[in-house]
Amino acid sequence: MKVESHFGDIFGELKDHRVNRTKRHSLENIIFITMAAIISGAETWNEIEDFGNERIDWLTKYLDLPNGIPSHDTFNRFFSTLDTEKFEEKFRVWVASFERESNDDIVSIDGKSIRGCKTSATSAIHMVSAWSKNAGITLGQVKTPNKGSELAAIPELLDALFIEGSIVTLDALGAQPHIAEKIIDKGANYILQIKKNRLNTVKDIELTFQTTKPDSVRSTTEDAHGRIEKRRVSVINSSNQIRKAEQWKNLQSVVMVESESVDKVTGAVDRATAYYITSLNTDAAHIGNAIRSHWGIENSLHWVLDVAFSEDRGRKRNHNAVVNFSLMNKIALDYLKKETTVKSGIKSKRMKAAWSTAYLENVMRLK
Repeated sequence: MKVESHFGDIFGELKDHRVNRTKRHSLENIIFITMAAIISGAETWNEIEDFGNERIDWLTKYLDLPNGIPSHDTFNRFFSTLDTEKFEEKFRVWVASFERESNDDIVSIDGKSIRGCKTSATSAIHMVSAWSKNAGITLGQVKTPNKGSELAAIPELLDALFIEGSIVTLDALGAQPHIAEKIIDKGANYILQIKKNRLNTVKDIELTFQTTKPDSVRSTTEDAHGRIEKRRVSVINSSNQIRKAEQWKNLQSVVMVESESVDKVTGAVDRATAYYITSLNTDAAHIGNAIRSHWGIENSLHWVLDVAFSEDRGRKRNHNAVVNFSLMNKIALDYLKKETTVKSGIKSKRMKAAWSTAYLENVMRLK
């Protein structure tokens, strides 16, 4: 590369996996062009090639391109054979280069299937990702063969993350004693949802709230998207009535969240009650905010990847390519979120990057 960049400094250190005699385009060039193209709205290998050809004059400011722009087949082959784990390692180095206050950060871990790669012979790839509320970015991801394998991926992802001082939130699948222990051992706290798959624990929490006055309660009402949503978070800072409480390392409190959603047009009412256990010994406002923040990984990551990046509609079949392209999408999303001079949605920012190379340079931190 002609010019050092925040992106190139890290990802340019990847070991090239290709045979030397077949290389007409450098690893740095392929990754840089792909990143710039995805930020600018490209979603397929052909679109990445088209972007490169349309923006070749701009790209030569930053890259030496003796053989021009790689073909769409070259982009495809490169990412189909790139080691996903080594690429993920560099991604975590890149994430660490952003300033992030981990103390009291809320790190939400959840899975998402990429359905577009599913065929009659293969299942959809399932990705387990960690999302930072403070930084507003993905901290890491791990591929699993299917949703049923998500549980095994959670400890692997936790091992790769710096979470000291954070609050880790997980849905019911991740409510496992060994996962709670790993979170505590890494210097973090946990909030784990408890559902019917742990029926005895659910019954114990219900009995606790039937017989014990909550230590703190917080009620909120929101008018959002045509619905009135009411939530009541109750916390008891004790685990005395939980059978085998000692299996949950540092278990301090049990939580009940009662929600009511009223459709403003039809008047239809939906009610639900959810239960949680946590290593926090704090009040309902603090714990309730953390629980509510867990949905940030769905609203700020998974939903955006599907709507603004069309990830679920992608038709890539090679699993390495799917995983690596998903990581590139997350990098692009993180860059776009960190660029704050334009106050608009991610899709609009991608369009502006396609129109304006000056704005694209801002997003990629090339200035």
